[in-house]
Amino acid sequence: MSELNWVQWPAMVVTVIAAWLIGSQRPARRMTGFCCFIASNVLWVIWGAYAQAYALIVLQICLCLMNLRGFRKNFLNR
Repeated sequence: MSELNWVQWPAMVVTVIAAWLIGSQRPARRMTGFCCFIASNVLWVIWGAYAQAYALIVLQICLCLMNLRGFRKNFLNR
C-alpha cells in the first residue's frame, strides 16, 4: 500500500477533531476548529489527487472556501 493511501486516516482524524472544536462556545476553540478543517481539506485534496477522486477534490475546495469564510467571520467577531 502506498504511503499516500494512508493520508486518508490522518485526514479523517483531523476532520473529526475539527468538527468537535467548531461546536465549542469558546471563540478560540472555534478558530482552532476552522484551522483544523482547513488542514483536513488540504489532506483530503492530497489523498483525492492520489486516488484520482476529482469530485472529492472539488468538494474539498468548496468546503475550504466555506471554512475560510467561517474563520474570517469568527476572527472579526472576537
